[in-house]
Amino acid sequence: MSDELEGKHGVQSLEVGMGILKAMVSGKRSMMLKDIAAAAEMPPSKAHRYLVSLIRAGLVEQDPLTSRYNLGPFALNIGLVAIDRLDRVRVGMAAIAELRDQINETTALAVWGDNGPVVVRWERPRRAITVNVVTGTRLSLLNSAAGRVFATWLPRTQIDPLLEQELLSEKRTPPGVHTLKDAHALLAEVEARGVAAITGNYMVKGVEALSAPVFNFKNELTMALIIVGVEGSVDMGPDSSVIAELKRAADSLSRRLGSTRDGNAPPAD
Repeated sequence: MSDELEGKHGVQSLEVGMGILKAMVSGKRSMMLKDIAAAAEMPPSKAHRYLVSLIRAGLVEQDPLTSRYNLGPFALNIGLVAIDRLDRVRVGMAAIAELRDQINETTALAVWGDNGPVVVRWERPRRAITVNVVTGTRLSLLNSAAGRVFATWLPRTQIDPLLEQELLSEKRTPPGVHTLKDAHALLAEVEARGVAAITGNYMVKGVEALSAPVFNFKNELTMALIIVGVEGSVDMGPDSSVIAELKRAADSLSRRLGSTRDGNAPPAD
């Protein structure tokens, strides 16, 4: 056998092994041999041979009591190293640039700073009238779309003291929001919709905004994507294509960061 064919054969074997690992990841739980073989589209005898090698490499482990297979310690190490080396802000910047190109509106990225969300990057659309966003701006929890996202999906124990402080210090709060109970009701609406939308009561008059949550590999809120536009220019209705693109971008970025969330889960206590 020539070196070229031998090398090709080796790559093919690796691809088969990776196919088994992908099947196990997609299963989202420990699996029996027959289930792995079916998901990988191969005979159980062939899948078993590859599983033996994957176990030796530490990529797979088998429970001796149930005979089920699961990802092994080395697979976990690979995942943790990949996550550690992933720059969330860098991939977030790419996401808002792509979103800007899709909708031709100002987009921005916010992360949690010292006791509040902070804008770390924004992208200008290609249109005559735009809304500029100042990098480093600290956002209100109740009077900004991104602030409502963080207030909705961060733990209540972390957020409630800040909400109470804001309710006492803010000169202008959202209509009908005067108490912590009112704030919780507002945030419940954000959670149910999956995005925060503000118009007519934004931080700056004549500006409206949308924001969606981005989750990390721990399924915890890590960033917020933001769309900002001149009031009346952004469709905020239930069938809005802009909101659909925002959700798509946020979901795609969450998956890129390792999130396995399916839909909206309630915030942690």
